[in-house]
Amino acid sequence: MAEHAISDDYLAGYGQILAEVAATGRRLTRVELQARRNFGERAAESGHGLRALVGMHLSATRAAWPGAAASTSADRLLAAVEQAVDAFVEGFERAQRSAVRQEEAARREFIDDLLYGRSDLGRLAERAERFGLRFSHAHAVAVAGRSAAHEETGSVLRQMEQALFARFGNRRILLTTKDGRLVCIAPGDQDEVLAFFAKHAHAATDGTRVAIGRPHSGAGGVAHSYEEALNALDLAERMHLDGPLLRAADLLVYPVLTRDRQAMADLVRTTLGPLEQARGGARPLLDTLTAYFDVGCNAAQSARQLKLSVRALTYRLTRIHQLTGADPTDPLHRYTLQTAVIGARLLDWPQQEI
Repeated sequence: MAEHAISDDYLAGYGQILAEVAATGRRLTRVELQARRNFGERAAESGHGLRALVGMHLSATRAAWPGAAASTSADRLLAAVEQAVDAFVEGFERAQRSAVRQEEAARREFIDDLLYGRSDLGRLAERAERFGLRFSHAHAVAVAGRSAAHEETGSVLRQMEQALFARFGNRRILLTTKDGRLVCIAPGDQDEVLAFFAKHAHAATDGTRVAIGRPHSGAGGVAHSYEEALNALDLAERMHLDGPLLRAADLLVYPVLTRDRQAMADLVRTTLGPLEQARGGARPLLDTLTAYFDVGCNAAQSARQLKLSVRALTYRLTRIHQLTGADPTDPLHRYTLQTAVIGARLLDWPQQEI
């Protein structure tokens, strides 16, 4: 739009106001101020830059400027300029704030629908292009665990955005927060983006664990990957898994083991239930098995981890054999015991009844 056209649209009546103010010293009326605000809103909605619009107001002011001798008129004119421009900018900014709120509401609604698969997939794909996603490609989702620092307008999110876009530029990355967690959605063939996000999210949130779902195609694929990442975080908490980064692809054995929850509960009760007969209950012996299997059945290393002597550890393993009939040191028995121990951790036994 040319400058003279903008002046015609948004400076209507401005010169007349300045002329009257210079002559009489009056202030702008409420109606005139509201008109300036309305012009400001219309200019913002039309996409004009504020700098150019203010410059046009100043040009119009110079055109209406009285002679140098009329210092009183000049003061009056400047006061009117201040009022008029302030009202114009107020309207402009009000329209911009409204646009930002509408955009954020649309973005939040899109993210909710995307992550929970609640919208028509065709409509979701149309909206996705607006936010930089193309469902013709597979996507993967990384999720950082809950932290008080994860605020939509907070410094952590801004820090993550700056780091990601400085490193990778416009790679169709969507960064947001959901339920107190940082979430990053990226094309499935760009694992380096998600790994970078995981590293920086872990550092920026004082050690929050990050999980990455597997890449999946289509609109529903994003929700699937997001669910995998959430499940990985939940699994890590229940299983006390180490490490700042979890990949759903590395944890597929656990959903397999728990797919038939009743069968797993039967295995835990049958295999480990006799440990409850031990003095002090099942917990000390279950912890012994957990440590023993976690270090690859190395007695000396697991004894150090449990702060026991090797002799005391050996006694506990013997006691487990006596109670359960399964020898942790025998490869034929080890798989059943280890699977039962994993099941106990997944089902939170013996704290929870199964």
